[in-house]
This record gives sequence, structure tokens and C-alpha cells, in this order.
Amino acid sequence: MRFAVVGAGGVGGYFGGRLAQAGESVAFVARGPHLAALKADGLHVESMAGDFSVRPVEAAEDVRTIGIVDAVLVCVKAWQVRAASESLGPLLGPETVVIPFQNGVEAADDLAAVVGSERVLGGLCKIISYLVAPGWIRHAGVPPRVEVGERRGGVSARVKALQSSLERCVGVSVGIPDDIGVALWEKFLFIAPVSAVGAATRMPVGVMRSHPGSRRLLEEAMREVVAVARVRGVAIRDDAVERTLRYVDGLPADATASMQRDLLEGRPSELDYQTGAVVRLAQAAGVDVPTHRLLYDVLAPGEAEARRQLGRRAAPSS
Repeated sequence: MRFAVVGAGGVGGYFGGRLAQAGESVAFVARGPHLAALKADGLHVESMAGDFSVRPVEAAEDVRTIGIVDAVLVCVKAWQVRAASESLGPLLGPETVVIPFQNGVEAADDLAAVVGSERVLGGLCKIISYLVAPGWIRHAGVPPRVEVGERRGGVSARVKALQSSLERCVGVSVGIPDDIGVALWEKFLFIAPVSAVGAATRMPVGVMRSHPGSRRLLEEAMREVVAVARVRGVAIRDDAVERTLRYVDGLPADATASMQRDLLEGRPSELDYQTGAVVRLAQAAGVDVPTHRLLYDVLAPGEAEARRQLGRRAAPSS
């Protein structure tokens, strides 16, 4: 298959790199120093599943130079999805599918509003990975996994084709859930609480899960996500919180979430698409989520300051 990876950071760089390593045709959409490094010296990945490099790398900032592809993996941050969706037109042919790999539960709808719902599949990934330098990705934890599915259910030929390509990737497990919507919400009830409690406590997972107070916050936040999901008609399993807490207990002690890292390092984050999304969706559904409201109120000033600083950096000099 021919893939375009929009956003070549920790997620897009890793899974796009594995696809290229497996012999698939992959074009990365990137910019700035990262794009320059990819073109000059290729993509380098440090991974618990085995280090690897891809040379040469097909990479561009302008998607018009890439042309029509079979699949677009959208791997930008959740707050960048709407803008990215407006640029995808030159990549889309009659049969092109678009798969979002964001943390959260709204990216597919954001994409569908621009490119059409018939093109968009549900997708999620599990990995701890990040960009450490231009052209350099570090996979620091969690066995890599990708899940894809038709948003209306069923197993289609295009989903099976994606599964076949992804299964060629070294060390990547691939699943087609019975209901991709449930799978997305069950990931959401992990990532939103872990990200917010981690950012609020400024502690890695090992500390956060061990302290009685922060562990209680985690569990309360997870139960709030389940409550919102069920009011919205999502059939989350009865033991989802217990299974998720066991998963948290198995993570590397020094693990941190990307939203947590962004907030603590003064960068714009996915706060409004994780904690903020829980608050927003809960309000629309008539569900009270006091833990998420508190966490959002604690973290929102840092988010606002990061966005002000981004605006200052982006402003033209006089």
C-alpha cells in the first residue's frame, strides 16, 4: 500500500518508519528542522523492539508533491487535526481511507466533517514514543499496538488490507475490534485520567499509582469517563476500570503521557481534547464529573500560558 503519514513525531515517525522498514511505500508530511533531517539523513528510531533506521526517506511539507495515496495516517496532536484535515485534499483519491491516531474520541468526527465520513476509519494506537531530536524518535515503553475498524462496525476489505500491511511491521500487534468506538473510549478512560493526574502531580506513573491520594484521583477520573460513555450509548465493559488500573500498574515506573510532558515543558497540549473533552461531553450529557472539572481548572492556566507564548513566538518581528 501507499501511505502518507501526516505528523512524523513520536507516533507517526514510529509507525510510519516500521511500515517503510516492512517495504510499504511511505511518505511523511513534516516541516522545519525535522523535515530537513529526514531528507538529509533519514529516520532513526530507538526502540525496545529493536533500533532501526530508514534511508532514504520520502518527506515533504507540501502534500501536493506526494499525490494520491491508499491510506492517510493522521498523527498530529488532537488540537491540530482540524487544520490538518483542510490540507489532505491532494492525497485523496476515490478509495483513499483516512485513519486518525489521536488521544481522545473526537478526531474521527473532526476529520469526517472535512473529508467525508465514508473515508474515515476509527483508529487508535498504544505506545510511549516521542521526538528527541530532528529525525530521531525514541520508543520508550509499551509494546506497540494498532487497532482499526469501520466506525459503523463490520470487517471490510479496506480494514483487512490495512491489517495486512500493519502486520508486516516488526514488533507491532494489530487488532480489529468488534466495536472500534468502544475500543476508543476504553483507551480514553486510560489516557485522559493518566495524563491529567500526571500533569497535576508532576509525577511519573510509578509515583502517581503508588500514592493513595493520586491513585484515588485516577480511579475516580476513570469512573467518570465510563459514566459519560454509557450515557452516550457506548457499551464499555463492566470491568473496564479494574482492567485499566491493572494496565497502569504494569507500565514502566518512569512513564509519562504526552499531554503531561507538553504541559510540564510549557508547550500547547491536548488538554482540551482529553480532560476538557470529558468536561464538555459530560455537560452535554447531563453527567457530573467533579474530578475532571477540578483537574481541568488546575491545568488550564498552564495551557493558556503555553498558547500565549506560542502566539508571541509566531508573531512577526517589527
